[in-house]
Amino acid sequence: MDRISKERRSWNMSRIRSKNTRPEVLVRSILHRSGYRFRLHARELPGRPDIVLPKWKTVIFVHGCFWHRHRGCRFAYSPKSKKPFWRKKFTENMKRDVRKAEALTSTGWTVVTVWECELASPEELGERLQLIRKQASKSALSFR
Repeated sequence: MDRISKERRSWNMSRIRSKNTRPEVLVRSILHRSGYRFRLHARELPGRPDIVLPKWKTVIFVHGCFWHRHRGCRFAYSPKSKKPFWRKKFTENMKRDVRKAEALTSTGWTVVTVWECELASPEELGERLQLIRKQASKSALSFR
């Protein structure tokens, strides 16, 4: 059972951003310091990726571990209430992520997924993002 009213829950949920989140801004900062230049939320690409590196034909999705179900991550827990609702929500999110990645790779883009929990070690993430230059020819990357 929810501890707060429907109105308050609605208000809380309306404050959750989908663009320019703190994890996304941190990834952009790491990329910029590494010398990458990029575009944001390109509408013309399938799934409107968070970050687009046109020179490297690479897109980056910055995923929250909870919402996108980062396998094995402690932040990908399941709420104890409304289990059928959450199960359906998470399944749809994961299916949508796969559809986006497939649509992009089929048009020649490399897809990189950066998970929110990786931001605990920005230096390590920065080193891994340097691999974009070396592996731009691969069809998909997912850092764990």
